[in-house]
Amino acid sequence: MNAPSVPQDLYSPLKETTLRSIAEGGIVRTFPRNTVLIHEGDTGDSLYIVLSGKVKVYASNAQGREFVIAFHGPGEYVGEMALDGGVRSASVVTVDPTVCAVVHRAQFREFLLANPDFALHLIEKLIRRARATTEDVKSLALSDVYGRLVRLLNALAVTGEGGHQVVPEKLTQQAIAERVGASRDMIGKLFKDLVAGGYLAVEDRTITILKKLPTGW
Repeated sequence: MNAPSVPQDLYSPLKETTLRSIAEGGIVRTFPRNTVLIHEGDTGDSLYIVLSGKVKVYASNAQGREFVIAFHGPGEYVGEMALDGGVRSASVVTVDPTVCAVVHRAQFREFLLANPDFALHLIEKLIRRARATTEDVKSLALSDVYGRLVRLLNALAVTGEGGHQVVPEKLTQQAIAERVGASRDMIGKLFKDLVAGGYLAVEDRTITILKKLPTGW
């Protein structure tokens, strides 16, 4: 479920009216930066609708190594898998000060039953997430670090001034390493080589793709 590798509409924000309707059944809470909302492995019964701010979804191992799955902003939601009453499959932490509407499972189920259109939206979203997960597993199993880096950059980039592809999100090399399942040192080496080769330009953590990245390195 590596977010940068999936279509941009996979996590498209909810419509304002739908957002408001679901949020009305919950409690609005404000969380400081770096607050863990959901712990992987815990049993959860709440859905978090992001009203403002930003959250990170990630998985980690016993050694504390993280793999970033996705980032979500206003109008998006996390924790929908609490519907089955099972354990949380990933952790969620606030990246910025964040305001969420916290909706308990029973209230969310009632909303789904009363709003079949949204229930269909949720099903379609979960299907797309499952497909994205399959692609990420394939990428981790079949691609090297460079291949995963290229996949990430191409997925994140948008057309900027001068027609070049620009990654709008200012990412540190550590953040990139977490997203592609690699060490920071390896990412630093690859960036150094790509910049030297004229493929990338990095200024104030803004990454610009100057020409098509090679399929192999």
